[in-house]
Amino acid sequence: MSDGRPTVLVTGASGFVGRHVLPLLERNGWSTRRAVRTPPRDARDVQIESLGPTTDWRAALAGVNAVVHLAARVHHQDEEHAIELYHNINVGGTLHLARAAIAAGVRDFIFVSTILVHGRSNDGRPPFREDDILTPRGLYGMSKAAAEVRLKELVPGNGMRVTVIRPPLIYGAGARGNFALLERAVKRRIPLPLADIDNRRAFLSVQNLAAFILHRLTHPGQDFDVFLVADSEQVSTPQFIERLAFAARTSPRLFWLPPPLLRTLLHISGRSEANDSLLGSLELDLSKLAASGWRPPISLDEGLKLALDQTAG
Repeated sequence: MSDGRPTVLVTGASGFVGRHVLPLLERNGWSTRRAVRTPPRDARDVQIESLGPTTDWRAALAGVNAVVHLAARVHHQDEEHAIELYHNINVGGTLHLARAAIAAGVRDFIFVSTILVHGRSNDGRPPFREDDILTPRGLYGMSKAAAEVRLKELVPGNGMRVTVIRPPLIYGAGARGNFALLERAVKRRIPLPLADIDNRRAFLSVQNLAAFILHRLTHPGQDFDVFLVADSEQVSTPQFIERLAFAARTSPRLFWLPPPLLRTLLHISGRSEANDSLLGSLELDLSKLAASGWRPPISLDEGLKLALDQTAG
């Protein structure tokens, strides 16, 4: 405890999601502690070696009530030869932290996983649900799925509640990856051949993700629980680009290209994964999220406006 407030340890605190989660927790009565690899900047920081199966968490976990585990290996330049790296960080590192948290008497552990444990697309299938059999894609998705399975095996009888969050694409100020690419394309008014794409995809603003993390810390549930978390609206790729352009106070430059031809061009260019992320559907069944009593506090349009306004600021 710190000044009567509960203490939460956040890993990945300096990353995109962490920079939004920490201020929200602090504004809502939590004393935050940040696990960092660089020399500490203030009293909230605890320096650790690289995240893995031998990390010494004792100092970081002393007096901690909850852990929000955001840190992970997401990308690697040579992914086909990085199996051991993904396993050591995303599986071994996560399980080692969870065991250390149990030993330290931590009550709640929140693990941010990924929707990729279900695959990159649900074309031809019903919306993904929490209880679907996992069909992960890519080394990142497979490592997160393995960590989830191991966490579920670890929990019974250990006195620590675990919440697994499976988000789709997370957007917001400072986001990288596909959102950053789309943001640049829209702002530069680059023509995009996506006008004829008829899909349906889930997205998640970083503010809504942070709000759900806070909700689970203050309204914990059963010993092991999994949630698909996304914004209320699920829209097509061209609709998302149009809404992004509106938030950027510009107009999108979308043109028509037959989807089969577009898929072929993406495959030839070595960007086959974009076939799923841009052209495929990724629809989520959010009925369990709604039944929990939580509602996303901001809309898709509000989230996009915050993403662009904060980036400009």
